[in-house]
Amino acid sequence: MSLSELIDDIVTANHILANEGVVDAFGHISARHPEDPNAYLLSRARSPELITAEDIMTFSLDGTPLNDDTRKPYLERFIHGSIYKTRPDVHAVVHSHSRSVVPFSITKTRLRPVVHSCACIGHEVNVWDAQLSFGDTNLLVSSVAMGDDLAKVLGKDRAVLMRGHGSTVVGTSVRGAVYNAVYLEANANLQMKAIALGDITYLTAGEIDTINSRLENALPGEGYGRAWDYWKWRAQEARG
Repeated sequence: MSLSELIDDIVTANHILANEGVVDAFGHISARHPEDPNAYLLSRARSPELITAEDIMTFSLDGTPLNDDTRKPYLERFIHGSIYKTRPDVHAVVHSHSRSVVPFSITKTRLRPVVHSCACIGHEVNVWDAQLSFGDTNLLVSSVAMGDDLAKVLGKDRAVLMRGHGSTVVGTSVRGAVYNAVYLEANANLQMKAIALGDITYLTAGEIDTINSRLENALPGEGYGRAWDYWKWRAQEARG
């Protein structure tokens, strides 16, 4: 994918995530630079629904804006650089505060896949608690040290919750990260509804692995691509 095509995907991803209720005025998605693995692309500090191609900036992995870009960046850009630094397999990162996910960051109930389409979130989603390493903070990931600590809890998983804050989701592509973020929110909503009814039969580890293998190896018009085309159309319709 060329740089211009990737920027177009980042813009579309922002609009999709806003339309699907994953982000609102806050939240962001980045992509690893296609020509430099030690850099990434992320919008200037702006609400996702409003982002255009002209808003996209380039950053080094320590969060420094490149190309003498003096526009205001997101404070929590350190989330992205720290994950790219530790996860060469990751090519896109979504950070959001989607409403159904937050309760699982502040209770003992672990977020686990309950339906096949949500197997993409992994076997179980761990919780990062800023309090454990940094004491009383505003809960925002505002430094490389905090980003590195978050990346450590994420480990090799696809998602990590952030206590009293939200979540961070990764993918092997922008489209994959969007898919994972949308279905993380969907699973949280469904799991909460199921909890109210009684004991839950969660997906097994084998089911999760089988579903994800099929998803990663799906043809372009299926899996991530099929969902992307649908969500892109919905976002465009909503924008008129």
